[in-house]
Amino acid sequence: MKYRTMGKLGIQASAFGLGCMRFNGPASGDTIIDEQKAISLIRQAIDGGVTYIDTAYIYLDKTSEIVLGKALQDGYRDRVTIATKMPMEAVHNRAEMEALLAEELGKLQTDHIDFYLMHGINKEKWEYFKSIGAPEFFDDMKREGKIRFKCFSFHGSYEDFEYVLNDWDWDMVQIQYNFMDINNQAGTKGLELAGSKGIPVVIMEGLLGGRLSKAPENVQALYDAFPVKRSPVEWAFRWLCDHPQVSVVLSGCNEPEQIAENLRIFDTVEPGIMDEAERKLMEDVRAAYLSRTKIGCTGCRYCMPCPNGVSIPGIFSLWNDKSLYGIEPAQDWRMKRITAEDAGADRCVGCGACEAACPQHLPIIEQLQNAWTELN
Repeated sequence: MKYRTMGKLGIQASAFGLGCMRFNGPASGDTIIDEQKAISLIRQAIDGGVTYIDTAYIYLDKTSEIVLGKALQDGYRDRVTIATKMPMEAVHNRAEMEALLAEELGKLQTDHIDFYLMHGINKEKWEYFKSIGAPEFFDDMKREGKIRFKCFSFHGSYEDFEYVLNDWDWDMVQIQYNFMDINNQAGTKGLELAGSKGIPVVIMEGLLGGRLSKAPENVQALYDAFPVKRSPVEWAFRWLCDHPQVSVVLSGCNEPEQIAENLRIFDTVEPGIMDEAERKLMEDVRAAYLSRTKIGCTGCRYCMPCPNGVSIPGIFSLWNDKSLYGIEPAQDWRMKRITAEDAGADRCVGCGACEAACPQHLPIIEQLQNAWTELN
């Protein structure tokens, strides 16, 4: 296992961090998580050298922390650092923050949390956390030793990321990043900004929710033609670990074989590991994925709200992802929400308000119908 110094914190962490959000349930379907299997996987990772474990209050219907706490008994707690999170929706004042932290410490069976994150924030959520005194609470808990580092995980625009990162003295940040997200959310600019301030960066969605683990034909052809043979998963992790600003890459695993494969991959990667030919390959891979884009919708939402309630950017996002990554629309949360909210393209009456507002001048009315046909 390769280890990296976490920026200004100066502590060492395994390059592979185990994510505890995607454990599956038993075959019987009685529970959302197969507890004994999950405990075995966590301990397998730690025995293989993993020192960074990530969970959150809300994961797996609030059971993830409980199972992790059980897995870290018998001396395992002393071998790792734990990251968990405070969700905005669960707290409204100091008393509720204190109660939530106490609950999490109890579930994890520990007297302190190493990395405590404000969960999934953007500028708006950060302002909310400030309004209820979360920064002061985090500072107090750090002084009391109940948390070691004050952190946040992020989902939002680069502009929001820059604002939040510069607005407080953060110890660590967790961002979504992969070779397809270089200009999305915090992106490469955000990664480099955090690095310039010495703030360690933990990566989530390195495989884009598993979408980058199985390459479409035109992408696989590029991998196959390269002299060195690696799986799409290894290429994606190798690309991430090539960046010196990356401290930890999170990966969720459901099988012992996945843990073993990740341990092998992360025993071979370090900053600067890729040569120019490999970097050029990944640029070509990105271009090959993007060539499969159905419509150039940027998600700017100038077309919204639709007078008839159609989720225009949501439908186009699903359409693109089906073509790029082979997702199953019926299983995707976005499609489920669109259906539940009766926001499908079948509600479109062709009024043209969206096309008049679109800065890309896209043929929205025609393409909505094409998208809806392919998604259903």
